[in-house]
Amino acid sequence: MKKSICMYFQVHQPNRLRLYRFFDIGKDSHYYDDFANRTILRRVAQRCYLPTNALLLDLINANKGKFKVAFSISGSVIEQFDRYAPEVLESFRKLADTGCVEFLSETYYHSLASLASPTEFRHQVMKHKDTIRHYFGVTPKTFRNTELIYSDEIGTMVYDMGFKTMLTEGAKHVLGWKSPNYVYSGALAPDLKLLLKNSTLSDDIAFRFSDRNWSDWPLTGEKYLGWIKAAAQNDEIVNLFMDYETFGEHQKAQSGIFDFMRYFPEVVIKDGEFEFVTPAEAAKKHKPVAALDVPDPISWADEERDVTAWLGNDLQNDAFNKLYSVLEKLSMIGNEELWSDFGHLQESDHFYYMCTKFFSDGAVHKYFNPYDTPYEAFINYMNVLSDFILRVDDAFVVSDANFAAGKKTATAKAKTVKAVKDTAKPAAKTAAKKPAAKKTVKKKETK
Repeated sequence: MKKSICMYFQVHQPNRLRLYRFFDIGKDSHYYDDFANRTILRRVAQRCYLPTNALLLDLINANKGKFKVAFSISGSVIEQFDRYAPEVLESFRKLADTGCVEFLSETYYHSLASLASPTEFRHQVMKHKDTIRHYFGVTPKTFRNTELIYSDEIGTMVYDMGFKTMLTEGAKHVLGWKSPNYVYSGALAPDLKLLLKNSTLSDDIAFRFSDRNWSDWPLTGEKYLGWIKAAAQNDEIVNLFMDYETFGEHQKAQSGIFDFMRYFPEVVIKDGEFEFVTPAEAAKKHKPVAALDVPDPISWADEERDVTAWLGNDLQNDAFNKLYSVLEKLSMIGNEELWSDFGHLQESDHFYYMCTKFFSDGAVHKYFNPYDTPYEAFINYMNVLSDFILRVDDAFVVSDANFAAGKKTATAKAKTVKAVKDTAKPAAKTAAKKPAAKKTVKKKETK
């Protein structure tokens, strides 16, 4: 049996917040920087999404279905595609039609809901599942949580939602001596199969590819396949997971990234030792070798491979806890606009911008951060959140008042109905006692 290579790409763009000042609170409830969102989305579409989708379609057709990949596309970016670049959605639909691309399920808003609320987590997963079915005509079978966040508890929630396969990070502090190049199972959900990212090989493309100071630059298809063979010499599967924006955005076209991607599948297929599989195919093909015990959440971010990129300081935790504190009130308010804003304010990017790591991973955080400092990100977000909470409180008061008024109306109506019934009872009794009128029958005359 051939060994497997599973390539998965994350596609996401957040709804960036505009500069929202303290004096805007209570006066202006439009939170988003529409110009920046449109400009960045269009730019990345031209640099990455459209050319890379076209390249993958060519590779699938040229290799007659032997080349396969998987995508996880957040609901947030799908909304932006629909608004600013519908041609990108069409290019993804063409990939879906090949049958060689798997679309994964995730949280609709690329959120941290799995760490805050099981109910909200499930709601977003189901919403995303319906969205993928609507746009691409396929029902997701495999789950990938935001930033590959996973724990035993999260795995159980995912399995209970009907998923049998899930992606996560091959974190060294969890694996120990074990290799990420196998399929594992959940500790609390034994029937949940786990595919683990090979961080070294994935990051060779995602982060090191264009670094001319890298000792292994330039990276070629033959060299890369050699590393894969060495890494999986006694193993079964190599999972290459990365941001889709790697192609053309993070690694510019002039770096040769598109040439590498065009040539690499051909090298693998001609060699014959490995075959490309989707996550669902990998889970079907390979049996779990052991259960993976993950009591605390892991992710694919930073050297720690935990969730401190989003919830690692007081700023982040304060914002996070305050955001989810409105969930109970929101659940009593049937306001779609408030629910939409609540969803977009959950996007993990907002908390990522507040990260105060300035050491080993500082450069990565700076690249993705539109703010000069984490404190600016925190202040801007909290100003927005303060206005949002005011709106929720106002809507809750109105909803509560309407409920009370409705209750009074219902009580008054019930009293009226009772009074009518009580009035009708004597009349009914009187009618019952009154003798019925005798019928007069006219005799027929005889001649």
